[in-house]
Amino acid sequence: MEKLSPSAQRVQDALAAMGYQNVVVEHEQTTRSAREAAQAIGCSLGQIVKSLIFRTKDSHRPVLVLASGPNRVNETRLSELVMEAIERADPDFVHAVTGYAIGGVPPVGLPYPLTTFLDEDLMQFDEIWAAAGTPNAVFKLTPVEMAAMTGGQVVSIK
Repeated sequence: MEKLSPSAQRVQDALAAMGYQNVVVEHEQTTRSAREAAQAIGCSLGQIVKSLIFRTKDSHRPVLVLASGPNRVNETRLSELVMEAIERADPDFVHAVTGYAIGGVPPVGLPYPLTTFLDEDLMQFDEIWAAAGTPNAVFKLTPVEMAAMTGGQVVSIK
């Protein structure tokens, strides 16, 4: 097995520390976008987990949304869920709160737990794929595992 990059190794270590056997895989081609990830993996776009960071406008709290590849987040619905206006986080905020760059933010291995919402559309799949620390690293998991790993609330978010 090839050595993982440091960021991908952090995700692999986090999975192991949580007692999961999931394996981080680094691809030669980018998996930064959902479409690129689906092509690299050979799965449907819907099976790709997009890790999207939003920020509440007043309190500046980070909010993690784990969305199915083709779906766009309904920001009005998200604001209702967090009971505060939200905005898309900029790359600096994303890196500061997650320790990872946009395109590689994993659902696990974050410095501290974030308020997390899971797109209910992901729950229909037997297996899904999430980012693993770099724009070309991913790992396979089940929707049930994702819910357990993140403590996220399953919601209609598109």
